[in-house]
Amino acid sequence: MLLIEEFEAHSLSVNCLKIGRKSSRVLVTGGEDHKVNLWAIGKPNAILETDDNFYLINLVLPSWFFLSGHSSGIDSVSFDSSEVLVAAGAASGTIKLWDLEEAKIIRTLTGHRSNCISLDFHPFGEFFASGSLDTNLKIWDIRRKGCIHTYKGHTRGVNAIRFTPDGRWVVSGGEDNTVKLWDLTAGKLLHDFKCHEGQIQCIDFHPHEFLLATGSADRTVKFWDLETFELIGSTGPEVFSWEPIRSHDTVDVGWSKLSDMNVHEGKLLGCSYNQSCVGVWVVDISRIEPYAMGSTARSNGDSEPKSKGGVLQRT
Repeated sequence: MLLIEEFEAHSLSVNCLKIGRKSSRVLVTGGEDHKVNLWAIGKPNAILETDDNFYLINLVLPSWFFLSGHSSGIDSVSFDSSEVLVAAGAASGTIKLWDLEEAKIIRTLTGHRSNCISLDFHPFGEFFASGSLDTNLKIWDIRRKGCIHTYKGHTRGVNAIRFTPDGRWVVSGGEDNTVKLWDLTAGKLLHDFKCHEGQIQCIDFHPHEFLLATGSADRTVKFWDLETFELIGSTGPEVFSWEPIRSHDTVDVGWSKLSDMNVHEGKLLGCSYNQSCVGVWVVDISRIEPYAMGSTARSNGDSEPKSKGGVLQRT
């Protein structure tokens, strides 16, 4: 159900990567070589089914072009929702924004006092958030060309940032083992989640329900109800559904770090890196419960799947 394609992405170590959420066909990588590289991840007819039910991306195009301008290693990268803008945060704390259609830098933003290690674009407005080893979370207005708010509260670096799907809140996860929920309109902390025993490595939201998932170095994924702010479940490092919380499948990515994932057109795309190389992973989730159960039910005349979707923790 899974196969990997690997390629050398940078001349020095890869530090970060991000998949384009809109198409799942583009990938941006940041390296210790100060470069930000863009990649096309195959094409629809390049995903082939073999006799072993494996799916192979058999074409990873060379980098479209690299985005130069930073003078230190790249520690974070992100696409905007339209895949037109790319942001990259550097070890110097500087953030640069590129317009891919114009192929040029449109903003150079300073304000962090240390490495910028996390980035996320607002789902609607012309804003993005950045997190740094300086413990601060900053909100930037692309039009005003500057920082419009700084959230202070973490005691160590801010590893992960994610805006809520409705754009009202932003969530940050830190090396201090805490997850903080911030209200963008009020400009204040709404809630502090403190159940993890290791630094926070990833954050994501259920696309349709008011639920938050947080992944930690303590090798657990925790699920939170954002209406009550209560912990509703905790898991180990496998693939789980929400209700009930139950393991469905596992995927071993070897020694590489699984850094980003996206579900698109019935497939789970994951990208990992190890030293200067990047790996692309594809899982056909229609063959895995609970999706396979739903397909069977629909073929028998039922209109809706019997179970809800799952979350895979990065390792």
